[in-house]
Amino acid sequence: MKIVVTGSLGNISKPLTQQLVQQGHSVTVISSKAERQKDIEDIGAKAAIGTMEDPDFLSATFKDADVVYVMETLGADSFFNQNLDIIAAITKIGNNYKQAIEQSGVKRVVHLSSIGAHTDKGNGILVFHYNVENILKQLPNDVSIKFMRPVGFYTNMFRFIETIKTQGVIVSNYGGDNKEPWVSPLDIAAAITEEIEKPFEGRTIRYIASEEVSPNEIAKILGEAIGKPELKWVVIPDEQLLNGMLSIGMNLQVANGFVEMQASQRSGLLYADYYRNKPTLGKVKLTDFAKEFSTVYNHKTHSSIERI
Repeated sequence: MKIVVTGSLGNISKPLTQQLVQQGHSVTVISSKAERQKDIEDIGAKAAIGTMEDPDFLSATFKDADVVYVMETLGADSFFNQNLDIIAAITKIGNNYKQAIEQSGVKRVVHLSSIGAHTDKGNGILVFHYNVENILKQLPNDVSIKFMRPVGFYTNMFRFIETIKTQGVIVSNYGGDNKEPWVSPLDIAAAITEEIEKPFEGRTIRYIASEEVSPNEIAKILGEAIGKPELKWVVIPDEQLLNGMLSIGMNLQVANGFVEMQASQRSGLLYADYYRNKPTLGKVKLTDFAKEFSTVYNHKTHSSIERI
């Protein structure tokens, strides 16, 4: 099949592209960076250089594709851009995808959505996934869409590194012994590959998770991996977490969105629909990811930690 993959060679799109190429598909990868072209071609795919903000480019790239995989993203620095309306920017990308899908005539779409996309209330920053899902649902009925809803990525745990190094603890506005689902990008890529190769019909939703672990278990596993077996997960009030995010220059909308999202993790609201439609868990467990976490932790100085 001819498949278009958005997301350049990111945490999901790279392994997804590799799997699709290995299975004999003709894959075109969209990237905004021309310097990525060689890396894309090296894994056997074609590169299409352009942006999600350009619906005409998207339409031309989608034309004649059997399946398109679409996801929305902004640069990591966007979270620290005080003048950017993140929700509006992501919504615009969703509308660009809708326009491009209609203009190109593609009939099979896989959309990377998220846990929390089942509601527009109480899910914080994740509301943009709800918005984009509903934009795509406005496409004609003959366009089949598979909405993929992964839970929190293991790789989001890299943001713990700064407080571990500076305070010796993991800090959040929720915690304890209640288990919650996490997922590896590799398991997400595997699930998307599986869905691309299955028949398409109507509009479907699939949650993706790798393991269910509690905050205290996370602290124990990561602590042991980095040589800090005493590592604890500390719970602070919402206001303190918000002030901490604002103190490092985070966009107010984003900071508020993260605090509300994590409060919904605390209350269980975020996972309500997940548990009604609980998936089979993937292969990559937290102990597997902990090895990667340890490598990143031990090779990053405090000054070089990325803001994720």
